Amino acid sequence: MTGYAAGNGDAAENGVTAGNADTAGAGGVGATAGATVGATGSGIGRRRLGGGILALGGALALAPIPLAGAAERGTPGTGPATTEAGAATGMAPEAGRPHRPTLRRGSAARAGLLQGPLDQLVREAEAYLADSPRHPWYAGAVLLAGRGGTVALHRPIGHAVRYAAYDETTDTGVEFPAEQQIPMAEDTVFDLASISKLFTSILAVQQIERGALELEAAVATYLPDFAGGGKQDITVRQLLTHTSGFRSWIPLYQEPTREGKLRMLWKEVPASTPGSTYLYSDLNLISLQLILEEITGRTLDVLLRDEITAPLGMHRTRYNPPASWKPRIAATEDARLPWSGLERGLVWGEVHDENAYGFDGVAGHAGVFSCAWDLAVLARTLLNGGVYGRSRILSEDSVDLLFTDFNTAFPGDEHGLGFELYQHWYMGAMATPRSAGHTGFTGTSLVLDPSTDTFLVVLGNSVHPVRSWRSGSAPRVATANQLARAVPVRPERGRTAWFSGMASASTATLTLPALRLDSVRARLECGLWWDTEPGSDRLVLEVLETSAGQEWRPVPFTTVGPGSGPGAGHAGAGPGHHRPGPQPHPEGWVSGWSGRAWHRLEADLSAWRGKRVRLRWRYTTDQLYVGRGAYVDALRVRDGDRTVFDADRPRDAGRIEATGWVLSAD
Repeated sequence: MTGYAAGNGDAAENGVTAGNADTAGAGGVGATAGATVGATGSGIGRRRLGGGILALGGALALAPIPLAGAAERGTPGTGPATTEAGAATGMAPEAGRPHRPTLRRGSAARAGLLQGPLDQLVREAEAYLADSPRHPWYAGAVLLAGRGGTVALHRPIGHAVRYAAYDETTDTGVEFPAEQQIPMAEDTVFDLASISKLFTSILAVQQIERGALELEAAVATYLPDFAGGGKQDITVRQLLTHTSGFRSWIPLYQEPTREGKLRMLWKEVPASTPGSTYLYSDLNLISLQLILEEITGRTLDVLLRDEITAPLGMHRTRYNPPASWKPRIAATEDARLPWSGLERGLVWGEVHDENAYGFDGVAGHAGVFSCAWDLAVLARTLLNGGVYGRSRILSEDSVDLLFTDFNTAFPGDEHGLGFELYQHWYMGAMATPRSAGHTGFTGTSLVLDPSTDTFLVVLGNSVHPVRSWRSGSAPRVATANQLARAVPVRPERGRTAWFSGMASASTATLTLPALRLDSVRARLECGLWWDTEPGSDRLVLEVLETSAGQEWRPVPFTTVGPGSGPGAGHAGAGPGHHRPGPQPHPEGWVSGWSGRAWHRLEADLSAWRGKRVRLRWRYTTDQLYVGRGAYVDALRVRDGDRTVFDADRPRDAGRIEATGWVLSAD
């Protein structure tokens, strides 16, 4: 194995190491491909499988990302009503001012969430403490989920410290005696690994906001030696969006001095033309660290404390935690050759990543330690538009830069400044064009979704006792799916609507009884709500001529959603927004994200005049990831002036055949 494939931590989160397959998804598929890409240096996205664009029925749409704190409450399907949001923090938002809550513990109901899916979230996370399938995914984890100002779930599971060593001959962990093992606690501190990149990115955006750093400036403007190796044209933006052309990783830790490490970086030749390829690289954030330290005259750990953690009261977040913290820190790996790049033994209380360790624990790509509550504070700050309590760390415009996709040229690799966007491979059903977050190789993840005002922290020690035991991102996806399911989707009208469910690798059908159509004005009408993995999972409207012996065929239709413009139907499109024109779906299906809003659907059935037909909705998902699913409500078939089917009529409703679909109030 190469030094990188054997020894690195954080960059391997992206599928470039043989021993890791986080980009491969819940099934762990794709580790071999990841190793191949790492060897060739070609471009690879953080999400290797699925691909995707923001699709409204297959059409590309690039929407602005409104801040959750400024979103209008009470828009159908978007979130808790104003009274619920006010209850979540014990106060109602002032008229004309955005709601910017601080965190407190509370019930699922107080958060505007459903308790059942949160309970299931814990059960599914606990399942990964057992062999899955051969080894536990993590020794333990801390789970935190919330909405608005309410943390509705904060649960430790498993062990923070369980293994003293790894026995490679038997592929087993050597456990500490039971009395020396340490159970996970709510305030357990974790090595965040690549989530550290988010802090570096926020620090950079602060300097952009203050005018000390230019987004489109060449890095060499601030670091003249950086221009070596043909890197003179790489920009700050390309560092933040992983489009600089850097390789994923180089073994900087092999150089014993800081000067030697920097020489390696200065000499590094881009693997591709800057701006031409998306390739996730630790070197981008290491370079950004050097810029920040140059322009501010402060080291990165001091910047983190002064500009983020102290103002926000994140007292359990820092580089290089002191020895007194060790009993409250989750252990990571028994780091030894050949699987690690360094012989260190059990890593516990020190940074796991070799390059960060080589930089004395302070690096732009890795090295930050934190706990679940502190990360929830950071998430809440960003969802609030950069403010928490009396402290503002970013302007709302600056936060927009974190949530705006700068990588529209690389569909599937959506990326704000430092933050990943719309990545089903670990965000699961929480993934929307607004969802932002990051993962860390040690088993950590953070996801925040402004469209629902939700946030999810999963901190696991999945490299304890060794990195090869983990595969894929199944626990991350499972927990995100359940938090997404916990956000209610209220029926368009009435008490229930038909819900497709969220099962992967499945087909669910909702079929109307046979109907004879005699009019040239025959049409189907209903309410439609959908959120699927773009392109991979589809909701199709189909027709079958009962007497012709033909197969089911797609039926073209149109939808009309609330709001206006390319982001029609997004959360926050309330009164005062004119309704857009009909959106055609000529192939008879929708996929992607509908904006967490109900759309009115109409399908022209005149082509089947004089025939007896059956109509159905077919929802099909692939084996990897799912969205929040699909809902159908207020089904009605009109044949000219006659209503031949109306789901509001009990007799008609009883004739619907549902396979996989269920009636749901939420």
